[in-house]
Order: sequence, then C-alpha cells, then structure tokens
Amino acid sequence: MAIEHWNTEQDGALSEESLRRKLETRGYQVSRYVYPPGTIFPPHAHAADKIDAVVSGWFQMSMQGQTVILEAGDCLAVPRGVVHSAEVVGEQAVVSLDAVKLG
Repeated sequence: MAIEHWNTEQDGALSEESLRRKLETRGYQVSRYVYPPGTIFPPHAHAADKIDAVVSGWFQMSMQGQTVILEAGDCLAVPRGVVHSAEVVGEQAVVSLDAVKLG
C-alpha cells in the first residue's frame, strides 16, 4: 500500500482544485466529501478502482493488513474488490476527494 504524496515541485501549490484536476486528468470522476471527527467506515469493497485523496485533516486507512494515515495532498489507490476500512482521526473534519475510475 503506497501513499502518493503531493509534490509541489511537480504539481504546484496544493489546493482542492489542483488535486481534483490531477485526479480528473488520470480518468477519474471526482466527488467531494466532508467527514466529521469520529467517522468510521467498516471493512468494505467497491466495484470500481478508486483513489482516496485528502484535502485536509487526517484519514486512517487499512487495507491488506497495513494501516496508513493520509494527510493533506496524500492519495491512496484502492483497487476494485479489495476490502478496506477508513476512519477520521483527530479533532478535525476530513475533506476528501473520492475518485472513481471511469470506463
């Protein structure tokens, strides 16, 4: 499970718009969500390849026996059919871009 961190030299300044554009350029449909502190997503899977990207806050994700914490600018690919879980950690809401692979 590899986190893709925002690279300011390559991607420019981090903003919600620039992160969205990066995901859309890769062929993903992007939706914005805000999850309050304490939000938990139990183990589940999706029928499409996805990327979870964090605009702000801290989002703990577990998948295939590993756990990571995503923060602003981080992206994590979640392949279709792979069971994973997520949880907002800390006192701050998570602003997330949920990207689903088109086609």
